[in-house]
Amino acid sequence: MTTSASSSHYDVIVVGLGALGAATLYQLSQRGARVLGIDQFAPPHDQGSSHGDSRITRLAIGEGDDYVPFVQRSHAIWRELEARTGKPLMTTTSGLVLAPRDRVAEHHGKSDFVRRTIACAERFGIAHDVLDAAGIRARFPQFHLQGDEIGYHERDAGFVRPEDAIGAQLAVARASGAQTRTGERVRAVEPVGNGDTVRVRTDSASFTADRVVVSAGAWLPEFLGQQARADWQAWQGDFSVHRQVMHWFDAGNAAADFAPSRFPIFIWMFGDAQEDYMYGFPSSDPSQPALKVATEQYVDATTPDAIDRTVSPEESAAMYRLRVAGRFPQIDGRALKARACMYTVTPDRRFVIDALDSLPHVLIASACSGHGFKHSAGLGDAIADRVLGRDSALDLRPFARQRLLDKEPA
Repeated sequence: MTTSASSSHYDVIVVGLGALGAATLYQLSQRGARVLGIDQFAPPHDQGSSHGDSRITRLAIGEGDDYVPFVQRSHAIWRELEARTGKPLMTTTSGLVLAPRDRVAEHHGKSDFVRRTIACAERFGIAHDVLDAAGIRARFPQFHLQGDEIGYHERDAGFVRPEDAIGAQLAVARASGAQTRTGERVRAVEPVGNGDTVRVRTDSASFTADRVVVSAGAWLPEFLGQQARADWQAWQGDFSVHRQVMHWFDAGNAAADFAPSRFPIFIWMFGDAQEDYMYGFPSSDPSQPALKVATEQYVDATTPDAIDRTVSPEESAAMYRLRVAGRFPQIDGRALKARACMYTVTPDRRFVIDALDSLPHVLIASACSGHGFKHSAGLGDAIADRVLGRDSALDLRPFARQRLLDKEPA
Protein backbone atom coordinates (compact mmCIF):
# COMPACT_ATOMS: atom_id res chain seq x y z
CA MET A 1 0.00 0.00 0.00
CA THR A 2 1.31 3.41 -0.99
CA THR A 3 -0.49 6.45 0.30
CA SER A 4 -0.27 9.64 -1.67
CA ALA A 5 1.92 12.41 -0.37
CA SER A 6 1.00 16.09 -0.52
CA SER A 7 4.62 17.15 -0.16
CA SER A 8 8.04 15.79 -0.98
CA HIS A 9 9.57 17.29 2.20
CA TYR A 10 8.97 15.91 5.68
CA ASP A 11 10.00 16.52 9.24
CA VAL A 12 11.14 12.89 9.46
CA ILE A 13 11.41 9.97 7.04
CA VAL A 14 11.54 6.45 8.50
CA VAL A 15 13.28 3.85 6.32
CA GLY A 16 11.98 0.36 7.14
CA LEU A 17 8.63 -0.31 8.81
CA GLY A 18 9.23 -3.47 10.82
CA ALA A 19 8.97 -3.56 14.59
CA LEU A 20 11.11 -0.52 15.28
CA GLY A 21 10.18 1.51 12.20
CA ALA A 22 6.45 1.05 12.74
CA ALA A 23 6.82 2.03 16.40
CA THR A 24 8.80 5.15 15.47
CA LEU A 25 6.36 6.19 12.74
CA TYR A 26 3.46 5.74 15.14
CA GLN A 27 5.05 7.85 17.86
CA LEU A 28 6.06 10.59 15.44
CA SER A 29 2.51 10.75 14.10
CA GLN A 30 1.18 11.19 17.65
CA ARG A 31 3.50 14.17 18.13
CA GLY A 32 2.07 15.95 15.10
CA ALA A 33 5.17 15.56 12.94
CA ARG A 34 4.95 15.47 9.16
CA VAL A 35 6.30 11.95 8.55
CA LEU A 36 6.85 9.47 5.76
CA GLY A 37 7.55 5.76 6.21
CA ILE A 38 9.04 3.67 3.39
CA ASP A 39 9.35 -0.11 3.16
CA GLN A 40 10.31 -2.45 0.32
CA PHE A 41 7.55 -4.88 1.36
CA ALA A 42 4.01 -4.40 2.70
CA PRO A 43 4.36 -4.72 6.46
CA PRO A 44 3.50 -6.64 8.47
CA HIS A 45 5.17 -9.37 6.39
CA ASP A 46 7.09 -12.63 6.83
CA GLN A 47 10.38 -11.72 5.18
CA GLY A 48 12.29 -10.24 8.12
CA SER A 49 12.52 -10.58 11.88
CA SER A 50 9.04 -9.81 13.19
CA HIS A 51 6.72 -12.63 12.21
CA GLY A 52 5.72 -15.98 13.63
CA ASP A 53 2.57 -15.24 15.67
CA SER A 54 4.24 -14.45 19.01
CA ARG A 55 7.25 -12.80 20.64
CA ILE A 56 8.20 -13.11 24.32
CA THR A 57 7.84 -10.09 26.56
CA ARG A 58 9.12 -9.95 30.17
CA LEU A 59 9.85 -7.08 32.52
CA ALA A 60 13.01 -8.32 34.27
CA ILE A 61 15.69 -8.28 31.61
CA GLY A 62 18.69 -10.50 32.28
CA GLU A 63 20.43 -8.90 29.31
CA GLY A 64 20.86 -5.70 31.36
CA ASP A 65 19.10 -3.06 33.43
CA ASP A 66 19.25 -0.52 30.59
CA TYR A 67 16.44 -2.33 28.82
CA VAL A 68 13.88 -2.43 31.62
CA PRO A 69 12.41 1.08 31.16
CA PHE A 70 11.87 0.34 27.48
CA VAL A 71 9.93 -2.87 28.01
CA GLN A 72 7.90 -1.23 30.79
CA ARG A 73 6.98 1.58 28.42
CA SER A 74 6.26 -0.95 25.67
CA HIS A 75 3.73 -2.75 27.85
CA ALA A 76 1.91 0.53 28.43
CA ILE A 77 1.92 1.30 24.70
CA TRP A 78 0.55 -2.13 23.76
CA ARG A 79 -2.33 -1.61 26.17
CA GLU A 80 -2.95 1.91 24.82
CA LEU A 81 -3.07 0.53 21.28
CA GLU A 82 -5.41 -2.27 22.32
CA ALA A 83 -7.83 0.25 23.79
CA ARG A 84 -7.56 2.41 20.69
CA THR A 85 -7.93 -0.31 18.06
CA GLY A 86 -9.92 -3.00 19.85
CA LYS A 87 -7.33 -5.55 18.74
CA PRO A 88 -5.63 -7.88 21.28
CA LEU A 89 -1.87 -7.42 21.03
CA MET A 90 -0.35 -8.65 24.31
CA THR A 91 -1.33 -11.77 26.24
CA THR A 92 -0.18 -12.07 29.84
CA THR A 93 0.60 -15.71 30.61
CA SER A 94 3.35 -15.33 33.25
CA GLY A 95 6.87 -16.36 32.40
CA LEU A 96 9.40 -18.91 33.62
CA VAL A 97 13.19 -18.74 33.24
CA LEU A 98 14.89 -21.91 34.45
CA ALA A 99 18.33 -23.50 34.54
CA PRO A 100 20.38 -25.98 36.60
CA ARG A 101 20.75 -24.57 40.10
CA ASP A 102 24.39 -25.38 40.77
CA ARG A 103 25.98 -24.97 37.33
CA VAL A 104 26.81 -21.56 35.89
CA ALA A 105 26.95 -21.40 32.11
CA GLU A 106 26.51 -18.79 29.39
CA HIS A 107 23.18 -18.83 27.61
CA HIS A 108 21.21 -16.20 25.75
CA GLY A 109 24.36 -14.07 25.58
CA LYS A 110 24.91 -13.84 29.35
CA SER A 111 26.41 -15.97 32.11
CA ASP A 112 24.06 -17.24 34.83
CA PHE A 113 21.04 -15.77 33.08
CA VAL A 114 18.48 -16.89 35.67
CA ARG A 115 20.21 -15.18 38.58
CA ARG A 116 20.85 -12.09 36.48
CA THR A 117 17.10 -11.97 35.84
CA ILE A 118 16.28 -12.45 39.53
CA ALA A 119 18.68 -9.65 40.52
CA CYS A 120 17.16 -7.33 37.91
CA ALA A 121 13.65 -8.02 39.22
CA GLU A 122 14.76 -7.23 42.75
CA ARG A 123 16.36 -3.93 41.72
CA PHE A 124 13.26 -2.77 39.84
CA GLY A 125 10.65 -4.14 42.24
CA ILE A 126 9.17 -6.47 39.60
CA ALA A 127 6.75 -9.01 41.08
CA HIS A 128 8.26 -12.49 40.92
CA ASP A 129 8.86 -15.79 42.68
CA VAL A 130 12.02 -17.87 42.85
CA LEU A 131 11.20 -21.57 42.58
CA ASP A 132 13.07 -24.82 43.06
CA ALA A 133 12.28 -27.93 41.03
CA ALA A 134 9.46 -28.95 43.38
CA GLY A 135 7.93 -25.49 43.14
CA ILE A 136 8.13 -25.51 39.33
CA ARG A 137 6.51 -28.96 39.17
CA ALA A 138 3.72 -27.90 41.51
CA ARG A 139 2.89 -24.84 39.45
CA PHE A 140 3.67 -26.15 35.96
CA PRO A 141 3.60 -29.96 35.78
CA GLN A 142 3.97 -29.75 31.99
CA PHE A 143 7.77 -29.39 32.44
CA HIS A 144 9.66 -32.68 32.79
CA LEU A 145 12.59 -31.56 34.96
CA GLN A 146 15.99 -32.95 35.84
CA GLY A 147 15.33 -32.14 39.49
CA ASP A 148 18.16 -29.64 40.07
CA GLU A 149 16.54 -26.53 38.58
CA ILE A 150 16.15 -23.01 39.84
CA GLY A 151 13.36 -20.97 38.27
CA TYR A 152 12.43 -17.31 38.03
CA HIS A 153 8.66 -16.86 37.69
CA GLU A 154 7.28 -13.48 36.60
CA ARG A 155 3.57 -12.80 36.84
CA ASP A 156 3.37 -10.09 34.17
CA ALA A 157 5.36 -11.80 31.40
CA GLY A 158 3.68 -13.10 28.27
CA PHE A 159 3.74 -12.66 24.53
CA VAL A 160 3.02 -9.99 21.94
CA ARG A 161 1.54 -10.75 18.52
CA PRO A 162 4.15 -9.11 16.25
CA GLU A 163 2.21 -8.91 13.01
CA ASP A 164 -0.82 -7.42 14.75
CA ALA A 165 1.31 -4.99 16.78
CA ILE A 166 3.08 -3.70 13.68
CA GLY A 167 -0.18 -3.49 11.77
CA ALA A 168 -1.91 -1.59 14.58
CA GLN A 169 0.87 0.99 14.86
CA LEU A 170 0.94 1.58 11.11
CA ALA A 171 -2.85 1.86 10.92
CA VAL A 172 -3.04 4.42 13.72
CA ALA A 173 -0.07 6.32 12.28
CA ARG A 174 -1.79 6.57 8.90
CA ALA A 175 -5.06 7.61 10.52
CA SER A 176 -3.08 10.32 12.32
CA GLY A 177 -1.66 11.72 9.08
CA ALA A 178 1.53 9.73 8.49
CA GLN A 179 2.29 8.94 4.86
CA THR A 180 3.61 5.54 3.82
CA ARG A 181 5.11 4.13 0.67
CA THR A 182 5.36 0.35 0.56
CA GLY A 183 6.68 -1.99 -2.10
CA GLU A 184 9.38 0.62 -2.67
CA ARG A 185 13.07 0.13 -1.90
CA VAL A 186 15.29 2.94 -0.62
CA ARG A 187 18.55 3.14 -2.54
CA ALA A 188 20.33 6.08 -0.96
CA VAL A 189 20.25 8.51 1.95
CA GLU A 190 22.43 11.55 1.30
CA PRO A 191 22.96 15.12 2.49
CA VAL A 192 21.61 18.12 0.65
CA GLY A 193 23.79 21.24 0.69
CA ASN A 194 25.47 21.61 4.07
CA GLY A 195 23.68 18.54 5.44
CA ASP A 196 20.86 20.26 7.29
CA THR A 197 18.48 18.52 4.90
CA VAL A 198 18.65 14.87 3.93
CA ARG A 199 17.52 13.33 0.64
CA VAL A 200 16.07 9.82 0.48
CA ARG A 201 16.06 8.23 -2.97
CA THR A 202 13.96 5.18 -3.80
CA ASP A 203 13.66 3.19 -7.01
CA SER A 204 10.99 5.57 -8.26
CA ALA A 205 11.05 8.81 -6.29
CA SER A 206 13.05 11.26 -4.18
CA PHE A 207 12.09 12.96 -0.91
CA THR A 208 13.78 15.28 1.56
CA ALA A 209 13.50 15.55 5.32
CA ASP A 210 14.95 17.38 8.29
CA ARG A 211 15.71 14.01 9.93
CA VAL A 212 15.89 10.40 8.77
CA VAL A 213 15.65 7.21 10.86
CA VAL A 214 17.12 4.11 9.20
CA SER A 215 15.51 1.02 10.77
CA ALA A 216 16.14 -1.48 8.00
CA GLY A 217 16.48 -4.60 10.17
CA ALA A 218 18.35 -7.45 8.51
CA TRP A 219 18.82 -5.31 5.40
CA LEU A 220 20.84 -2.75 7.38
CA PRO A 221 24.35 -4.21 6.79
CA GLU A 222 23.78 -4.39 3.04
CA PHE A 223 22.25 -0.92 2.96
CA LEU A 224 25.17 0.59 4.86
CA GLY A 225 27.66 -1.03 2.52
CA GLN A 226 25.92 0.35 -0.55
CA GLN A 227 26.10 3.98 0.53
CA ALA A 228 28.77 6.21 -0.95
CA ARG A 229 30.01 7.57 2.36
CA ALA A 230 32.96 5.83 4.03
CA ASP A 231 31.57 6.30 7.54
CA TRP A 232 28.37 4.46 6.55
CA GLN A 233 30.44 1.59 5.18
CA ALA A 234 32.48 1.48 8.40
CA TRP A 235 29.30 0.68 10.34
CA GLN A 236 28.54 -2.33 8.16
CA GLY A 237 30.92 -4.59 10.07
CA ASP A 238 29.06 -3.94 13.34
CA PHE A 239 26.21 -6.20 12.27
CA SER A 240 25.81 -9.81 11.23
CA VAL A 241 22.62 -11.62 10.23
CA HIS A 242 21.73 -15.14 11.40
CA ARG A 243 18.95 -17.50 10.37
CA GLN A 244 16.73 -18.68 13.24
CA VAL A 245 13.94 -21.24 13.12
CA MET A 246 10.64 -21.50 15.01
CA HIS A 247 8.68 -24.77 15.29
CA TRP A 248 5.08 -25.46 16.29
CA PHE A 249 4.46 -28.97 17.64
CA ASP A 250 0.93 -30.32 17.86
CA ALA A 251 -0.30 -30.26 21.46
CA GLY A 252 -2.78 -33.07 20.70
CA ASN A 253 -4.62 -34.41 23.71
CA ALA A 254 -2.58 -32.08 25.95
CA ALA A 255 -3.94 -28.94 24.26
CA ALA A 256 -5.65 -27.67 27.44
CA ASP A 257 -2.37 -27.94 29.37
CA PHE A 258 -0.62 -25.66 26.89
CA ALA A 259 -3.30 -22.98 26.70
CA PRO A 260 -2.22 -19.43 27.66
CA SER A 261 -4.27 -19.63 30.86
CA ARG A 262 -2.28 -22.65 32.10
CA PHE A 263 1.18 -22.49 30.54
CA PRO A 264 3.80 -19.71 30.66
CA ILE A 265 6.24 -18.39 28.14
CA PHE A 266 9.58 -19.92 29.08
CA ILE A 267 13.34 -19.71 28.61
CA TRP A 268 15.02 -23.00 29.52
CA MET A 269 18.78 -23.40 29.89
CA PHE A 270 19.37 -27.11 30.52
CA GLY A 271 23.10 -27.74 29.95
CA ASP A 272 26.56 -26.19 29.95
CA ALA A 273 26.96 -25.45 26.23
CA GLN A 274 25.48 -22.28 24.74
CA GLU A 275 23.29 -24.36 22.44
CA ASP A 276 21.78 -26.24 25.42
CA TYR A 277 18.90 -23.84 25.47
CA MET A 278 15.41 -23.24 24.10
CA TYR A 279 12.48 -20.92 24.61
CA GLY A 280 8.81 -21.40 24.01
CA PHE A 281 5.20 -20.28 24.16
CA PRO A 282 1.73 -21.51 24.98
CA SER A 283 -0.64 -21.98 22.10
CA SER A 284 -1.63 -18.67 20.52
CA ASP A 285 -4.12 -20.19 18.05
CA PRO A 286 -7.03 -22.07 19.68
CA SER A 287 -7.97 -23.61 16.32
CA GLN A 288 -4.55 -25.28 16.05
CA PRO A 289 -3.16 -25.80 19.59
CA ALA A 290 0.61 -26.12 19.55
CA LEU A 291 3.71 -25.74 21.65
CA LYS A 292 5.88 -23.21 19.86
CA VAL A 293 9.62 -23.58 20.54
CA ALA A 294 12.83 -22.13 19.16
CA THR A 295 16.50 -21.73 19.93
CA GLU A 296 19.31 -19.47 18.73
CA GLN A 297 22.41 -19.95 16.60
CA TYR A 298 25.16 -17.44 15.91
CA VAL A 299 27.63 -19.67 14.02
CA ASP A 300 26.32 -19.43 10.47
CA ALA A 301 25.76 -15.96 9.04
CA THR A 302 23.47 -15.17 6.14
CA THR A 303 21.88 -12.27 4.27
CA PRO A 304 18.25 -11.51 3.42
CA ASP A 305 18.92 -12.59 -0.16
CA ALA A 306 20.77 -15.80 0.74
CA ILE A 307 18.70 -17.08 3.66
CA ASP A 308 16.90 -20.39 3.23
CA ARG A 309 13.36 -19.53 4.25
CA THR A 310 12.20 -23.14 3.95
CA VAL A 311 12.43 -25.20 7.13
CA SER A 312 12.97 -28.87 6.36
CA PRO A 313 11.14 -31.70 8.16
CA GLU A 314 14.58 -32.86 9.30
CA GLU A 315 15.13 -29.58 11.14
CA SER A 316 11.85 -29.95 13.02
CA ALA A 317 12.60 -33.59 13.79
CA ALA A 318 16.00 -32.64 15.22
CA MET A 319 14.46 -29.88 17.32
CA TYR A 320 11.98 -32.34 18.76
CA ARG A 321 14.52 -35.08 19.37
CA LEU A 322 17.24 -32.93 20.95
CA ARG A 323 15.18 -30.45 22.98
CA VAL A 324 11.49 -31.18 23.21
CA ALA A 325 10.95 -34.94 23.54
CA GLY A 326 12.59 -35.45 26.93
CA ARG A 327 11.27 -32.22 28.41
CA PHE A 328 7.67 -32.27 27.19
CA PRO A 329 6.89 -35.97 26.76
CA GLN A 330 3.19 -35.24 26.28
CA ILE A 331 4.04 -33.56 22.94
CA ASP A 332 4.21 -36.24 20.22
CA GLY A 333 6.54 -34.53 17.76
CA ARG A 334 4.20 -33.74 14.88
CA ALA A 335 5.26 -30.35 13.53
CA LEU A 336 2.25 -28.33 12.44
CA LYS A 337 4.44 -25.66 10.88
CA ALA A 338 7.89 -24.10 11.04
CA ARG A 339 9.19 -20.69 10.01
CA ALA A 340 12.59 -19.07 9.53
CA CYS A 341 13.38 -15.51 10.56
CA MET A 342 16.52 -13.39 10.95
CA TYR A 343 18.38 -11.92 13.90
CA THR A 344 20.59 -8.93 13.23
CA VAL A 345 23.37 -9.16 15.80
CA THR A 346 26.10 -6.87 17.15
CA PRO A 347 29.32 -8.22 18.71
CA ASP A 348 28.03 -7.56 22.24
CA ARG A 349 24.42 -8.49 21.37
CA ARG A 350 23.15 -5.06 22.33
CA PHE A 351 21.30 -2.49 20.24
CA VAL A 352 22.86 0.29 18.20
CA ILE A 353 20.87 3.52 18.09
CA ASP A 354 23.10 6.38 17.09
CA ALA A 355 23.67 9.14 14.55
CA LEU A 356 26.39 9.23 11.95
CA ASP A 357 29.27 11.54 12.87
CA SER A 358 29.34 13.20 9.46
CA LEU A 359 25.56 13.24 9.00
CA PRO A 360 24.03 13.82 12.44
CA HIS A 361 20.54 14.22 11.02
CA VAL A 362 20.51 10.49 10.15
CA LEU A 363 19.86 8.07 13.02
CA ILE A 364 20.73 4.40 12.61
CA ALA A 365 18.35 2.30 14.71
CA SER A 366 18.87 -1.43 15.09
CA ALA A 367 16.86 -3.07 17.87
CA CYS A 368 18.67 -6.26 17.21
CA SER A 369 20.41 -9.32 18.60
CA GLY A 370 17.28 -11.38 19.04
CA HIS A 371 15.66 -9.54 21.92
CA GLY A 372 14.43 -6.35 20.29
CA PHE A 373 10.73 -6.85 19.76
CA LYS A 374 9.71 -6.64 23.42
CA HIS A 375 11.38 -3.21 23.61
CA SER A 376 10.36 -1.89 20.21
CA ALA A 377 7.33 0.20 21.20
CA GLY A 378 9.27 1.97 23.96
CA LEU A 379 12.27 2.47 21.68
CA GLY A 380 10.02 4.08 19.07
CA ASP A 381 8.77 6.45 21.77
CA ALA A 382 12.32 7.48 22.71
CA ILE A 383 13.52 7.74 19.10
CA ALA A 384 10.61 10.00 18.19
CA ASP A 385 11.55 12.37 21.00
CA ARG A 386 15.22 12.30 20.03
CA VAL A 387 14.75 13.17 16.36
CA LEU A 388 12.28 15.92 17.22
CA GLY A 389 14.72 17.39 19.77
CA ARG A 390 12.53 16.66 22.80
CA ASP A 391 13.45 15.39 26.23
CA SER A 392 12.58 11.76 26.99
CA ALA A 393 12.35 9.75 30.18
CA LEU A 394 13.96 6.88 28.26
CA ASP A 395 17.75 6.89 27.90
CA LEU A 396 19.17 5.85 24.52
CA ARG A 397 22.79 6.61 25.45
CA PRO A 398 23.67 3.00 26.41
CA PHE A 399 23.09 2.07 22.77
CA ALA A 400 25.59 4.50 21.25
CA ARG A 401 27.98 2.88 18.78
CA GLN A 402 31.13 4.18 20.48
CA ARG A 403 31.11 1.27 22.93
CA LEU A 404 31.87 -1.11 20.06
CA LEU A 405 34.82 1.01 18.98
CA ASP A 406 36.13 1.19 22.54
CA LYS A 407 36.28 -2.60 22.67
CA GLU A 408 38.19 -3.00 19.42
CA PRO A 409 41.80 -4.21 19.87
CA ALA A 410 44.47 -1.55 19.61
